[in-house]
Amino acid sequence: MKDIAVYTESISAWPWHVSYAAQIAAAFGANLTGVCVCPSPQTALPSFDAPGFIVEWADQFREFMEQAVKAEPGFLAEARKHGVEHAAWQVAQGYVPECLGMASNWHDLLVLGCDVAATWGSPAGVGDIMLGCDKPCLIVPTVHGKSFALDCIAVAWDGSMCALRAAHAALPLLMRASRVILLTNGSAHSALDSWQPSFDVSRYLKLHGITPQPQLVTEHGKGIGDDLLQAATQVQADLLVMGGYGHSRLRERMLGGATREVLAQTTLPVWMHH
Repeated sequence: MKDIAVYTESISAWPWHVSYAAQIAAAFGANLTGVCVCPSPQTALPSFDAPGFIVEWADQFREFMEQAVKAEPGFLAEARKHGVEHAAWQVAQGYVPECLGMASNWHDLLVLGCDVAATWGSPAGVGDIMLGCDKPCLIVPTVHGKSFALDCIAVAWDGSMCALRAAHAALPLLMRASRVILLTNGSAHSALDSWQPSFDVSRYLKLHGITPQPQLVTEHGKGIGDDLLQAATQVQADLLVMGGYGHSRLRERMLGGATREVLAQTTLPVWMHH
C-alpha cells in the first residue's frame, strides 16, 4: 500500500479523517495525496437566461478554485506533522464521485470522512463515492477522534465476493494487527462453495501469516449492521473490514441494508470494498 488518497471538502481547517489518513501513510511509508473537488460551473447554471446569476456564480467558482489551490502548503504541512515524507495536493473540477473514481485509478486506498454536516459525508454520499471506486475506501467518522492503531481488526465475513475483496485488499493492515477477529453468523455461504476443496477464509488468512479468531455475531433485532458494530465494539476493534454491497439501477445507486446501517451508525473507521 504505497499510494493513499484522502478527499476533503474543508480547506480552512483539516477534518479528523485527513489527519488519520496522514497517520496511515506515515505508518506504511506511503505517498499521500489530498484531493479537493470544485463543482463544475455548468452543473449550477440555470436553464433560463440569468446573466446576473451566471456572473455571480462564475465569481464564486473562481474564488473557490483559487482558495483550493492556495490550500496546498497547509495540506503538505499537515502531512509532514504526522511524519509523511511524500505528499501532494490535487484540485479537480467536476462531479465528486466521478473525480474520486478517476483518482482511485492511481491510488491503493481512498480515505473519506463520514460527517452528515458535509455535502458528501452522509451515508448516501459516502456510498455513492465508494460504489464509483475500484479501490477500497476507508471511512472515518468525525466522532472517532482516536489515533491510527492496529491492535485489533474485526473482519465481517458472510462469504460474499464483496467481503472477500475487502479482506484481500486489507491484507497489509491485517498482517500488522495484533489480533484479527473473524465475525460470522455461523452460516456464511459463498459463490465458491461449489469449488473443491471449498474456500476457507481462515486457511486463506493463515497462508498470509494471519491467525483469525472466529466469533459469532449476536443478533439484537436491529439489523445486521447494528449487530456488526456491536460485535466490533465488544472486541475493542480499531477497524472494521467489510464488503460494501450495492447495485446500480438506471442512474440510482442503492446501498445494501448492512452497508447503509454501518455508515449511518459507525463510531470506528470502516474499511469497505464493493
